[in-house]
Amino acid sequence: MTVLFVLVVLLAALVAAFVYRLGVLRRGGTAAIVRTTPAGAGQGWRHGVIRYGEEDLVFYKLSSLRPGPDSRISRQGIEVGDRRGPRETEFDIMTDEIVILSVQDGDHGYEVALDSGALTAFLSWVESRPSGRSMRGRPA
Repeated sequence: MTVLFVLVVLLAALVAAFVYRLGVLRRGGTAAIVRTTPAGAGQGWRHGVIRYGEEDLVFYKLSSLRPGPDSRISRQGIEVGDRRGPRETEFDIMTDEIVILSVQDGDHGYEVALDSGALTAFLSWVESRPSGRSMRGRPA
């Protein structure tokens, strides 16, 4: 009887985590495919949702039960690198209309795959960040 009770509690916790994560994903954001770099050709891509904030961008994987974001990229530290289209096996999960950006945040590297509208929003968010100079006097 005790084992059954423990299993029911664990199942309830798993369902609660799933429902919470689903609620977080449904609150909105931009669909994106992200991977950390370095990664092998066509490996490591994760579908999810990105949200833009004042200080950072957060990424929520679709296939995660983690209560918070799976990745966080600082707005002040972000450096956008090269653009490219999908290659080889990446066409299994992307179309040729997708643009892949190389993004660096300190020691962390990412590749972010976005469609044209999402790419415009992302670049606008990056370019409209306050300069480091204007941020100096602001309380944290």
